[in-house]
Amino acid sequence: MEPKLYFKIYTRSETSPAEWDTLAQSNIFLSRNYLSVLEKSAPENMECHFIGLFKNDTLCGIALAQYINLSRVNTFVEEKQSFSLKEYLFKRFTSQTLVIGNNTLTGQNAYLFSDATTEIEGLQLLEQALTALKKQYKRKGIRINLLAIKDFNTAELPNFKAAGFKGYYTFCTQPNMIFTIRENWNSIDDYLADLSTKYRTQYNRARKKADGIEKKKLSETEIHQNRERIYQLYLTVAGNASFNTFHLPENHFEVFKQQLDSDFLFYGYFLDDELIGFNTLIKNGPDMDTYFLGYDATLQKEKMLYLNMLYDMVSYAIKKKFKHIIFARSAMEIKSSVGAVAEEVYGIIKHTNPIINLFTGRLFTYFDPIISWKPRSPFK
Repeated sequence: MEPKLYFKIYTRSETSPAEWDTLAQSNIFLSRNYLSVLEKSAPENMECHFIGLFKNDTLCGIALAQYINLSRVNTFVEEKQSFSLKEYLFKRFTSQTLVIGNNTLTGQNAYLFSDATTEIEGLQLLEQALTALKKQYKRKGIRINLLAIKDFNTAELPNFKAAGFKGYYTFCTQPNMIFTIRENWNSIDDYLADLSTKYRTQYNRARKKADGIEKKKLSETEIHQNRERIYQLYLTVAGNASFNTFHLPENHFEVFKQQLDSDFLFYGYFLDDELIGFNTLIKNGPDMDTYFLGYDATLQKEKMLYLNMLYDMVSYAIKKKFKHIIFARSAMEIKSSVGAVAEEVYGIIKHTNPIINLFTGRLFTYFDPIISWKPRSPFK
């Protein structure tokens, strides 16, 4: 007898099945607590849907889908000043996007399947769920332009074709920067001992530049008290990104702290009692994910703020015995200089217009920002 396979789509995490968190144990970014962060403080141009996959009425998979309205953000930062053909075409033909995955993170945070289902069965249900969501939006008067699933490394990339994903283009974007903590490291001194002279000098120089800066772990109340300044610092960094698909709302970090408590760390950097920078970390099992950060642009170079934040993250991860730091995308070269290694990240994408979809590969290459950088080798 054929198994009974179906899916359900939820708009609130609290209405998802009771067994949801049992499946989410290996990835905090699919847990109910984290999904509540997205419910309460997602970017304004984003709507989230939580998908339960069922086999014979038993929950066998969980997934996150996001609708993103790209027409509501300035996507290409370098072309804001005047009319941009790239910006016009992008918004005209690709602004309504439906993604299985999490556009605010890097890595495979799209779905989890239990042992009760096969990968093919799970992916087939996700393909059906994407189609159902596309129809939901059509009934609202929103025509979805792009369908996508992201982010997979080479080993994780599943067989989408076998699961019925027809007409999709496989794409590769900026790499995920992964820092692996060596087993013989018990403190930052062990890390420094493995650096070459050049990069040990870089570390010492950065630390000297940070003289006078006080680093402090902030509570939910303190995050709230500094909300405006935090948001200003966040926008300083986000505004310089080459490609933007969203901006976080002002209350995002305090909601994050409220929902994840000790699994979410917010560090403020103060100079003469003024907040000049911050970074955020998320504990995810054996790995530690870096999240958004911000800094005062007038002090960034002088105090080598960004580099010092990276060293602080490395120090914390070694001390707390994590296996990896997920440094995500952006600033690849400086992350490489502290020891992170690039991991290629893939996804699949399809335009809902069959004619335009024939040119998806070329269009993706046209819209994807080209960022040149040189990998560094800081270890002996």
